[in-house]
Amino acid sequence: MITPKQHAVIIIGAGQAGLAMGRQLQRQGVDFLIVEAADRAGGSWRHYYDSLQLFSPAAYSALPELPFPAAPRHYPRRDEVVRYLELYAAHFRLPIRCNSRIERVSRQGTGFRLQDADGLAYQCDALVVASGAFSQPYIPPISGLEGFRGRVLHSSAYRNTQPFAGQRVVVVGAANSAVQIAHELAAVAEVSLATRAPVRFFPQRLLGLDFHAWLHWSGLERTRWLSDQGTPVLDDGRYRRALREGRYRQRRMFRRVEGDALIWADGRREPGDALIFATGFRPNLSFLAELPAQNAEGLLLQRDGRASQVPGLFFMGQPRQRNFASATLRGVGPDAAHLLPALLTHLRQPKAPTLQAL
Repeated sequence: MITPKQHAVIIIGAGQAGLAMGRQLQRQGVDFLIVEAADRAGGSWRHYYDSLQLFSPAAYSALPELPFPAAPRHYPRRDEVVRYLELYAAHFRLPIRCNSRIERVSRQGTGFRLQDADGLAYQCDALVVASGAFSQPYIPPISGLEGFRGRVLHSSAYRNTQPFAGQRVVVVGAANSAVQIAHELAAVAEVSLATRAPVRFFPQRLLGLDFHAWLHWSGLERTRWLSDQGTPVLDDGRYRRALREGRYRQRRMFRRVEGDALIWADGRREPGDALIFATGFRPNLSFLAELPAQNAEGLLLQRDGRASQVPGLFFMGQPRQRNFASATLRGVGPDAAHLLPALLTHLRQPKAPTLQAL
């Protein structure tokens, strides 16, 4: 007989979104637990490529109540973000159970029952899903890709330039990560950037202010105007200059793959050694399969973070969940504050009896 661990709220995921929601609940004195599949807090950040650098400065890259420990205009790198998230969890002593990967969520009365990969069970009155947004890499369907003789990988599996030295590499995508990877690889490889539309560059700083400051003061960050793949490439001049100088080249997306060759839009057939797809992610929330939380296309049935058909189920950190900033370091804090009243209201409602011993 296993007695499930009971909490008022369980948060799945100890990345930026789960930590921000945890701090909101902590301030209210709510009994909660953050359940994390990895061995420490940090979410997906430690799995990104080595040289990743934020396009938002430290002043716009912090969670609530703890400034990012860097100069306001500094653009943090991957490892700095990981250390900051670990610091945030430790600073506020957030309750996190690591090495517990949730595999199944089911209804239990008006609450939920969760089970992890090791058979450990949890019960809660309200559930916050703060993971899964960036765990399923997306590679678009391309004719012949499965037979490509070179290397095919998603940008989430890319780490550094070393394996690609001297090779012919095609990076697919037109957003920030695609351009950053192509620019980095151009130092050691022959690189093409394959896109369906021209790359849209935007100055990193305009009239002395960072792009994110303009988003903040204009109110655009509170809209769904931009998307992950629709965001302009923020550039301090280096990326556009390298493109102009021919260090890497932008080309219209290839039509298909034949063996070790790519057939480009103009009909040219050219060999390639590696394809790197910086084409975003799709939600990976298979543990919610027993709940009416997604439609047939896998899109979340939610509005501003509240599940439309499952009372007590909430989401955090999903791209454009509430606005453009929802999946960013600075955006998860306001989203957590927005969800808090609805979550507390749910907790105050009468609870159906639950089984304490299974």
